[in-house]
Amino acid sequence: MATVQLRNPTEGRAYFDRKKASGKTSMEAMRALKRRLSDIAYRQMINDVAAAATTGPGGHQGTTTDSSVTSSHPHAGSSEKSLPGPAKTQLRTPIPVAS
Repeated sequence: MATVQLRNPTEGRAYFDRKKASGKTSMEAMRALKRRLSDIAYRQMINDVAAAATTGPGGHQGTTTDSSVTSSHPHAGSSEKSLPGPAKTQLRTPIPVAS
């Protein structure tokens, strides 16, 4: 990520240039940029986890499994019904050989 940031005039490039101007070597400035990018990515992951904790079953805030329309279909959708269990294996009948 840091290398790509340096290729274009981005916030990462400006940060790198500020570090270099403050007396850091190229390696130190690159290390600082990598640390900054990893902090941003970590903060975004923490925010995503917090947002997921407040979302409903569809991944959107405020969603429920109940229908909001009056007199609609029953509440149990096809995905909420229990499955019958594992399928039984059946032996295959041999195919007769034509003579």
